[in-house]
Order: sequence, then structure tokens, then C-alpha cells
Amino acid sequence: MSQNKKQRLIVHVDMDAFFAAVEQLDHPEYRGKPVVVGADPKGGKGRGVVATASYEARQFGIRSAMPISRAYRLCPNAIFLRGRHRRYHEVSQQIMAILRDFSPVIQQISIDEAFLDMTGSLGLYPDPVALGRQIKERIRTETGLTASLGIASNKFVAKVASDLEKPDGLTYCPPGQEKEFLAPLPIRRLWGVGEKTAQKLMQLGFRTIGDIAEVPQDKLVKLLGSWGLHLWKLANGIDHRPVSEQSIRKSISEETTFHEDVDDAERIEMTLFKIADRVSRTMRRKGWKGRTITLKIRYEDFETHTRSKSLSDYVNDAETLRTLGVQLFRKTWKGEKKIRLIGLGVSMLNTLGGEQLNLFGEATGYGDPRIDQLLEELKQKYGENAVDRATFLIPPKSSSK
Repeated sequence: MSQNKKQRLIVHVDMDAFFAAVEQLDHPEYRGKPVVVGADPKGGKGRGVVATASYEARQFGIRSAMPISRAYRLCPNAIFLRGRHRRYHEVSQQIMAILRDFSPVIQQISIDEAFLDMTGSLGLYPDPVALGRQIKERIRTETGLTASLGIASNKFVAKVASDLEKPDGLTYCPPGQEKEFLAPLPIRRLWGVGEKTAQKLMQLGFRTIGDIAEVPQDKLVKLLGSWGLHLWKLANGIDHRPVSEQSIRKSISEETTFHEDVDDAERIEMTLFKIADRVSRTMRRKGWKGRTITLKIRYEDFETHTRSKSLSDYVNDAETLRTLGVQLFRKTWKGEKKIRLIGLGVSMLNTLGGEQLNLFGEATGYGDPRIDQLLEELKQKYGENAVDRATFLIPPKSSSK
């Protein structure tokens, strides 16, 4: 075997119920009690969803992404809190700094989750389990929080392993045992397999990851196409993706859940404009532009639709995002149902330094980017609420009929 084919050692670190755990850390009176971070439940009539639930709250069946109204019905005595994202970001930075002490090759994939490639540090940490314990102890000592770790030869197996013994878990899959490690686990553990996909796979006779791994590769491709090859590789513990120190951001989006279902087109379009303004400001601060604009609508019966439009050039100005968002909205909504949630996203992102310039230098957006820049500068200088677009100062018509 070539010396370049060194056995990899990948660690996946996943903080336990992160938002709720930070709240319990900062408020000792919350410890040992069900804590739900997310939207205001408003006595069971609130909109929005659960962001994170403590393990005490999960005992009542509450989970992330659940409608907040349902969470309230499951446990009305839980402590419901709005998120403090600045605080969570502060703790996240502290945790990532700890992880960088163990390896310079780290890929943060969310505010509370990261991969570490320890391959180049095997001489310093020859015992993977002892390494995992050391990482967990540093996090606990310096932040007061617990993390669950998975350690394996690749990212997929490490990610699966970190979830098996939560909370405060540590699971190690020795190299060469990936297939046996995964075999007894349910197919839902495979990346990309959701509830509907799992049902389809079970109809084909697959119950465990091992069931998929034992099927000849060509047969699975005939059944499921190229996606079948992807599943076969994962089921056999094959994942060659590197730990990338700079994860590529593929999209950005924001959405608003109305306090009451809305059928006032003017109010919805005003909300879209505000969302477009926020997305545009974030993109300009980060140096991002994008080519695909996507509208998201969730109706009163929770039926959800998306509609997209791709451009030939990269944009990030608020007027373009707003104009295209409204166009997509008018093509999608015919007034037949009230709207519960509206959202706008931009994908196919690129950096300002890496985009392809327009051949003739024409403006490709609908608005003047200088206006956005001036507004941003005034807000930074005089405060967030000191200046705003005139459009936002005109109250929308009442939705009552």
C-alpha cells in the first residue's frame, strides 16, 4: 500500500442539546427541568417551531423542528425561551477554539458541531478513546457543557457514532470494522434517508443498513439509480470525503411565521421585502452573491411549496431579491388558502472575488447597489433603527375583511 494511503482518524464532536444546555448553564434554576428554546408558545397558540429541547423536555416527546404549539400541549409546564443567539455564538467560538488545540484541520458544520481530522496527529494521540475522553473533558472543564463524540476512519461513520450514546457519549469504530459497525442500525441512520425514503426502502425489503450493504452494487443501482450507489457506499462504510477547513456555504435563507394566518397580499409582499432586505445585508457583509432565488410558502394546513428562478449573473442587492421574490409569489399564490409562513432564499452562492464579470459591464440586477451600501453605512454609524427604507414606514392595509 502506498504511504499516501495512511489510515485516517476522524472525530465528530456534537454538543448535547446545545441551546437548551447553554440556558441551563447560565440559569441554574433551569437545570433538571424541561427547557424548550424557540418561538413563543403563547399558551398553545403560538407560531413557529422548537429550535432545541433539553433532554428533560425530550422525555415528553418534544423535539427540534416541532411546531411550538404542539410542544406546549405535550408539556405546558416546560420553560419556554426565545433564543439568545449572540450568547450561543460566543460559547460556540470557545468550543471551536478548544478543538483547534487538538487539530489544525477542523470543519465546523454548524454552531454546535464539527469534524476534526486527527490523522496527522496520531503520534501525539495513539489511543483514539483516550483522545475522545480528553476532548470531552476539556469542553466540560472550560465551558461546563457536555459533548458526544464519534471516532472512526471517515466522516459518515464518525457522525453516526456520535449520535449512538447521547448525551455525553463516546463511541469508537475501529478501522476495518465500519461495515459490521453499521450493519444492525436502522436505515434512517443513512445520510439522506428521511421518513418517506425510509418507507420506500422498507417496501423494497430493507430494514437495516446491513440489508443494503449485502445487496450487489449493480442491483442497487438498477433499483435506485445513481442514488443507489451512494447508499451502497455509505452502508459499506465507504466515505472518502476530506475534512475541509473551509466549508462552502451553498445557500442562505430567512423566513417569517405570521402570528395569524394571512391572506392579505400587500402585507405578505411587504414581509417579503423585509426578508429580502435582511438577506441582502447578510450577503453583502459576508461577501456573497447568488444566482438562484427561491420562494417558500407554507399554507394554513401546513402544506409547503417552493418556487425558484435562476439568473445568468450573481446578485445580492435587496431590490433584485425583493422583485424576484414578489414575482414568484404572484405566480404561486392565487388566494385559495391563507399563508402561515413566507420565506426567501438565495443559492448557488459565489464570493465577490470569484464571480464572473458581465461581458459588457451592464447592471444585471433590478436595483442600485449604491443605495444598499449607503443604507448599510448609515445604520452602522447611527444605529440600526436610525434610518430605514421609506417603504417600511408605510403600514400595510389591515387584513380584516
